[in-house]
Amino acid sequence: MTFSIESFQFHVLPMHTRFPFKYGIASMSALPHLFVTVNLVVDGKAVAGLASEGLPPKWFTKNPDTLFEVDLAEMIAVIQNASRIARLAAEKATGFFAWWQNLYAEQTNWAQVKAVPPLLANLGVSLIERAVLDGLCKALGQPLHAVLQSDVLGIDLGAVREELRGMGVSDVIAPQPLSRLFARHTVGLGDPLTAADGALNDGLPYTLEENICAYGLRYFKIKVCGKPESDLPRLREITRILTANCPDGFHATLDGNEQFYDLASFRDFYATLSADAALAPLFRSLLLIEQPLHRSKALNEAVGDSLGMIIDESDGSLADLPLALDLGYRGTSHKNCKGIVKGLANAALLKKRAASIPGGPILSGEDLANAGPVALLQDLSVMALLGITHVERNGHHYFRGLSMHSSVTQNAVIDKHAGLYHRHTEGFATLSIENGQLDLQTVNAAPFGCGITLDVTQFEPLNEWIKRGGMGVL
Repeated sequence: MTFSIESFQFHVLPMHTRFPFKYGIASMSALPHLFVTVNLVVDGKAVAGLASEGLPPKWFTKNPDTLFEVDLAEMIAVIQNASRIARLAAEKATGFFAWWQNLYAEQTNWAQVKAVPPLLANLGVSLIERAVLDGLCKALGQPLHAVLQSDVLGIDLGAVREELRGMGVSDVIAPQPLSRLFARHTVGLGDPLTAADGALNDGLPYTLEENICAYGLRYFKIKVCGKPESDLPRLREITRILTANCPDGFHATLDGNEQFYDLASFRDFYATLSADAALAPLFRSLLLIEQPLHRSKALNEAVGDSLGMIIDESDGSLADLPLALDLGYRGTSHKNCKGIVKGLANAALLKKRAASIPGGPILSGEDLANAGPVALLQDLSVMALLGITHVERNGHHYFRGLSMHSSVTQNAVIDKHAGLYHRHTEGFATLSIENGQLDLQTVNAAPFGCGITLDVTQFEPLNEWIKRGGMGVL
């Protein structure tokens, strides 16, 4: 299977949250959602591939001294540079894996010269990679899981990491993609917990209590700010709510969001929390701790294995997970924004080293407020084929379903994905979560998850949006 790239187009849909999403040093109330269209010729047949991503503040680079407009310009620059490399690498017909190797290597070299952090640089790789994969799946008329199992893409994991020599993609992915998975609900630093914290009255659940009741939630991701005086009373209330409203028990993860600059400080913080009797049910349910150390420090010293820590923001390049495992971390997160081939290589490495990881390896599924109908469904498609049983989902929580899209798009999503979306009584399409789970049957059957034809010309072209000053008026 070979392809060439004819062109790329970029379009923007500005999105606003229902209420601020507070994480780490950022509080997100708006962001641009970028759509990337790639026009391919696959074995002589013209086909368009599509990918999208919300571009959030202060995640790819957590510099408190820069304005969001500056960060946003950097994100757009890395994506556009990746598209330039990708097109040059596929001017003539090429196979997918050789093309990906070129894209990853050239983007890495460019980023080193420009002093662009690997996590940010690979946002560009991942978006372009996803758009091409979408087009290839459409050309084959097959879902991503089937395409990966067939090895038509020629992905050589040993060429990605020498340690993986002899392992194939089919050895890594689940024999069949999961048909259902648990939604792990985000409890952001500013999220309302009970009715005492107010009401939103926009038709969707607002408080933590309301979300548990509406969706039957059992898995939760709880963000902490790293200050016991703030975290302790909030965590006590969260623990009380989860214990009272989840009669069959619950599972939780803690997200440190890079709030600590040395391991000793985090261990002191953890000891303070875990010694609090009111938090005992929370700590009994704790599955993992996500990236408590700042990315500038996280891979500088051994962390031991006692706390079940994984990296997230520190997983920027292919070199990072092997180093993290050597230091005592138990694994990493998968997010599509970090790359599909890279995610497969990470899953393979964790499987390869499983016997040597005390407590067992962890590949978690995390979120960047993914919203449908493209980014969320492509992400769910990959989570399902990796066999990740519970995944942080918060796009439906911080955004009002698919209400930012046209009625034509919303109707198409409801028709195509009747088990995953439904029509709210107020008319807009919104995610269906029943007994805490998402139904992925239609996602797994569609070419790379989405399966609808989305007319991106309804959105503003990126260059026009920039000229209009869109980056400064979100």
